[in-house]
Amino acid sequence: MAGAARARKNAPPREEVLAAAMDMIAERGLEKLTMAGLGREVGMSSGHLLYYFHSKDELLLQTLEWSESRLGAERGRLLTRAAPVRERLDAFVDLYVPDGHHDPHWTLWLEVWNRSQNADDDARDRQAAIEGAWHRDLVALLAEGISRGEIRPVDPDRYATRLRALLDGLSIHVAIGLRGTGRAQVLGHAREFLDQTLARTGPADG
Repeated sequence: MAGAARARKNAPPREEVLAAAMDMIAERGLEKLTMAGLGREVGMSSGHLLYYFHSKDELLLQTLEWSESRLGAERGRLLTRAAPVRERLDAFVDLYVPDGHHDPHWTLWLEVWNRSQNADDDARDRQAAIEGAWHRDLVALLAEGISRGEIRPVDPDRYATRLRALLDGLSIHVAIGLRGTGRAQVLGHAREFLDQTLARTGPADG
């Protein structure tokens, strides 16, 4: 018990550990993120890290949740500013799509998705909460655009589901570096889709 108490007292703040994990992913790739390596970065033993996070799966999920909380704050600022809904939809897409090949946030997302096949119910619920936050914000933005007459009437929930599926597929291509599907091309595809399906005179897609 005394050793555990000393570990808690001497441990760096949780956010520092998670930020260090994300930095390691960005600089060295996910395969280089080990408990021992992360421990060296933050001055803890791998045993102490396991004491706090219990497993690498939990470390990765908490790191993703931390990264998503920062993205969520940025998303909130972008989507609530005074601007046309269509402009804010573009901002949503910009934030959603990876910055490029090896984007650390998307690298982490893909790994968590891959590990989710064997995840317990708690981990799955937490992953669903992350997805749900993006979905709810998009549905709310679409509903606002419809109510203001800025975009054509669609079913916001159904449209958001389809748009996010499109963005997920295109984003994976960017994140893994598939040739011919860089960030600029993907943003162009997404904006063309929005123009075609939400313009007041365009074909419906709800």
